[in-house]
Amino acid sequence: MEIPQERRLVTEIPGPKSRAMLERRQAAVPRGVFYTTPVFVEAASGAIIRDVDGNSLIDLGAGLAVLNVGNDAPAVVKAVRDQLDRFTHTCMHVTMGEPYVELAERLNQLVPGDVDRKTILVNSGAEAVENAVKIARYSTKRPGVVVFDHAFHGRTLLAMTMTAKVMPYKQGFMSQAPDVYRLPFAYPYRCPTGGATPEECAESCARYAVDEMEKHIGPENIACLVVEPVQGEGGFIVPAPGFLPRLAEY
Repeated sequence: MEIPQERRLVTEIPGPKSRAMLERRQAAVPRGVFYTTPVFVEAASGAIIRDVDGNSLIDLGAGLAVLNVGNDAPAVVKAVRDQLDRFTHTCMHVTMGEPYVELAERLNQLVPGDVDRKTILVNSGAEAVENAVKIARYSTKRPGVVVFDHAFHGRTLLAMTMTAKVMPYKQGFMSQAPDVYRLPFAYPYRCPTGGATPEECAESCARYAVDEMEKHIGPENIACLVVEPVQGEGGFIVPAPGFLPRLAEY
């Protein structure tokens, strides 16, 4: 569906249809499914969302950063339609399908380094993190998980524990998962270990992390270290250059 790529308001925000839909939502959907904009989408194309009241809004959310090629991208729509013409769904545990294998192959090709690669497809980031930790614990026979300040890894029990923020993600959920250890992240503009330059921040934060793992946590207790290459929820923090390579060396 072609929608003019411009912002256009024909009602107040939210409009009457969105307000009516919001009342229905509040009666049918738990409050835990939060929202940031009080509008309901009727159609979308490119970078524009049209709500049920006919307002055209710029889609700065992009499906929470997953619509990298915009709404209604022709190549994506065609691929989905072609697949639906073949079959809608199958469970890889029961009857396997080629698209799963093909996507895994293509993702494996993108992973850098001279290592063997395999890919599992899951429903969410939290599920991916939880499975990664399970694999690490099973493989190493160790319990410890090392994470960093400002991190966001999800809202399931273990992933929520690994996430840094108490508000709003942990508030009211009582006990967290055990064996999770948190270290400073090398934020070059507000270095938690006092580095005056990005290079000093990377070095001092990496040195602090290694000392903590060596002296207090114990390498023999660590199953994995989980770190975001660029922290998103924590403030779009790019680590000081050299920090991640130092961790990788350890």
